[in-house]
Amino acid sequence: MKEAMLYEKLPGSRVRCLLCAHRCTIADGHRGLCQVRDNRHGTLNTLVYGRTISQAVDPIEKKPLYHFYPGSLSFSIATPGCNFRCDWCQNWEISQMPREQHLIGGHPATPEQIVASAQRASCRSIAYTYTEPTIFFEYAHDTARLAHAAGLANVFVTNGYMTAETLEATQPWLDAANVDLKAFRDETYRRYIGARLQPVLDSLKKMKALGIWLEVTTLIVPGVNDDSAELKEIADFLFQELGADTPWHISRFFPHYKMRQMPLTPVKTLHRAEEIGRAAGLRHIYLGNVAEETNTFCHGCGNLLIRRVGFNVVENTLLPEGRCPDCKEVVAGVSMAEGA
Repeated sequence: MKEAMLYEKLPGSRVRCLLCAHRCTIADGHRGLCQVRDNRHGTLNTLVYGRTISQAVDPIEKKPLYHFYPGSLSFSIATPGCNFRCDWCQNWEISQMPREQHLIGGHPATPEQIVASAQRASCRSIAYTYTEPTIFFEYAHDTARLAHAAGLANVFVTNGYMTAETLEATQPWLDAANVDLKAFRDETYRRYIGARLQPVLDSLKKMKALGIWLEVTTLIVPGVNDDSAELKEIADFLFQELGADTPWHISRFFPHYKMRQMPLTPVKTLHRAEEIGRAAGLRHIYLGNVAEETNTFCHGCGNLLIRRVGFNVVENTLLPEGRCPDCKEVVAGVSMAEGA
């Protein structure tokens, strides 16, 4: 165990966790909703510090981040646990492990070892992913600071349910994030996820204000969040609050976890969502979990700039500073031409 960050002590040996928007009040001898933060005699401890349930070297496009060092590798880590309980979770075996199996599995790895592993694998960044990085914040915090000192970038793949205090604490070292905006209905968040919508929207706006590079993913689940009106509301929010250059990843749902009886998302639904996004003014929309190329085009002249096959960048014609070679328009992102 390690003492947690971002909590306050309350009377009667209780504590209030300030890490995510649940803001759990935890009695002595009990755990927070995520099941990996434990109150011992009025001190809140993290139970997953230095305990990885998964380590892998991934293309950054797998996160998915398409406008952040495209074509680079990211060293990806996770610990068990999550502050959500999404009925369609594709990583439920590890995200729900502490809640359903009453087990915190994994293998020890210090922040120093993680950074060294990333360097050996020639990674450009470290991604805190697979489960929810907010619940292993202390581990991510210490690893990310070392990563920055070593010249590596840091990426969160997150549900966006962290507090403003948590986001402010990340400002010195969090470079990019892909945030799951799972729906645009509070009732959907309450019924299928065990959370609320507004804190996610607040986090997205806060990340934008802090200068964190943002990309957003929406998994389209048939009968849950595939209504055209709701998709338009998501697209309008992204355009109005985050900007036209914010990449929107629209992903296909495959039956999983508690939704194994549900049908796959029809590909035509993804194309409908793409049309809605473009009509709203979004410049960069990518389809996920489909057998189609996910290319980046110049929004100025339509020129093909980055061609991808699967998660692999096979061509990048961008000039330095991310400029289109034809019209010299700048494509928003971070080091877009680094791998060209």
